[in-house]
Amino acid sequence: MTTDDTPLTDLDRVFNGFSVDDLDAAEAFYRDVLGVPVERDDEPMGLLQLRLGNRQVLVYPKGEAHRPASYTVLNFPTDDVLRTVRALADRGVEFLRYDGMPQDDLGVVTSGEGPPIAWFADPAGNVHSVIELGPEPGGGDDSINETAGVGPGPG
Repeated sequence: MTTDDTPLTDLDRVFNGFSVDDLDAAEAFYRDVLGVPVERDDEPMGLLQLRLGNRQVLVYPKGEAHRPASYTVLNFPTDDVLRTVRALADRGVEFLRYDGMPQDDLGVVTSGEGPPIAWFADPAGNVHSVIELGPEPGGGDDSINETAGVGPGPG
């Protein structure tokens, strides 16, 4: 996508990234626990590329300078949040609890406004979610923007 009215002309290739304190621990977590395809580039500064469908997310090392993101960095959509949370819990993922949030025994918010959602942290403390999304209006793919309206989460 290119437009003539903005200096940002290659919006289809926009990507994001976040930092971790330990690249090896992050690689093992995303690849082995979450099952995300991960590519590692050791040169020049070393980073990971998470392959999320047609998207890539860069994960870069900051060592002791890393500060975990307290907001939701990545939202992982699912058709069945309870099944997904149970499967991830069986792999050792611990789900976060927030005061004042109506969470069930698994840590899933299933009441209130918005879709069912549960939050967890990676080894570096960055917050992510598993969120149940319905089909986009009009029968298209899942849409986080129109169906969920997910913002930064409770944190």
